[in-house]
Amino acid sequence: MLRSLFSGISGLQAHQTKLDVVGNNIANVNTVGYKSSTTVFEDTLSQVMRNGSAPSADGAGTNPAQVGLGVQVAGITTNFGQGSAQSTGRSKDFMITGDGFFVTKSGNQQLYTRAGSFDTDGAGQLVTPDGSILQGWMSDASGAIDTNSPVQNLSIPQGGTLAPEATSNSSFSGNLSADAPRTAFEVSIPTYDSLGTVHQLSYKYEPVAADPQAWTVTVLDGTTPVPVSGAAGGPTAAAGTATLTFDAATGKMTGTSATAPATFTIKPTGANWPAGGVTVDVSGLAQYGGKTTAAAKTPATGAGSAIGTLESFSLSNDGTITGLYSNGLKKTIGQVAMATFTNPGGLEKAGNSSYRAGDNSGTPQIGLAGTGGRGELTSGALEMSNVDLAQEFTGLIIAQRGFQANSKVITTSDEILQTLVQMKQ
Repeated sequence: MLRSLFSGISGLQAHQTKLDVVGNNIANVNTVGYKSSTTVFEDTLSQVMRNGSAPSADGAGTNPAQVGLGVQVAGITTNFGQGSAQSTGRSKDFMITGDGFFVTKSGNQQLYTRAGSFDTDGAGQLVTPDGSILQGWMSDASGAIDTNSPVQNLSIPQGGTLAPEATSNSSFSGNLSADAPRTAFEVSIPTYDSLGTVHQLSYKYEPVAADPQAWTVTVLDGTTPVPVSGAAGGPTAAAGTATLTFDAATGKMTGTSATAPATFTIKPTGANWPAGGVTVDVSGLAQYGGKTTAAAKTPATGAGSAIGTLESFSLSNDGTITGLYSNGLKKTIGQVAMATFTNPGGLEKAGNSSYRAGDNSGTPQIGLAGTGGRGELTSGALEMSNVDLAQEFTGLIIAQRGFQANSKVITTSDEILQTLVQMKQ
């Protein structure tokens, strides 16, 4: 008689646990990065009423007679399936698509989370709502990142500045009209000295009257002529003026090749200019019939810039954080680290939507997003809870009915015991 009572009690306890898990799932239906849990039951030990026997030549075998002693919770598993995406538009909201966790630091403890809602603290560090600091790698002065080094606190240098860069290269491309009458024209290029001061250098292109295939280029800083020197095999320079000569048959510049590029050098006066001057690339110019379309173009490197102040930042799919500065330039600030585990189900919940490595989770494999089985990152979006309300409400009904049924076992057993007691009366 007592066996049924204890079985009923174990059923009440197990289904109460299931109710607790379902209730927690429903409570976190809108929690960013939350992963739902599932309760798994198993039966407990059984009492053998009669042992089984093997078949023999004289008779058939018999099965054992066993009475179970109730139910217990076998485990509470976590579903790490992808949650739905919610666009927020905030540059500090990051979402993981695929496997992996953000790495955070709380005191001396390294934690892991899927909740990508970050903000900056007074020191500019990227932090979770509970104050844990996002981990990754910061760039050096040149913007390079060493991802083989230990992870560190990630921060955004709010109001940080980008040092000015002197112009070392200028470039032109387009057509110099071969049609008569050829006319002079002028192009102004903003050129920066080493202090970031902009100088509007004027390049005056004038046709050579005695040579229909030649043009001269004179450079002025305001009204001050800028010294010009030619390159070996390229445009010639004399008396501070470069001369460009074009082939009458092909329209291309003559005297140039891969080893003798179409460049000349200008050397503005003053102490704030590069010692080597500014290299002017005119290899993109040609002389064909039609309109003159020659114009300045931005060189691949060495365009120079004024001092810049950080205005915003962006996150790429591999976790690279790029700063956007007021001078129009971009610079890598850092890169977000991500961690994966052999068995994510072995992680221990640490509260605040975070996990810590457990005995059965395996060691964290920390690296870059999009590599080693890690998911990719998206900025301006959050991963929401993966709780399925329809499934949870169904589980709620099942747990409720299971609880009620087990309570009936207890009350029925109690009535039988009461009948047994009353037999003496």
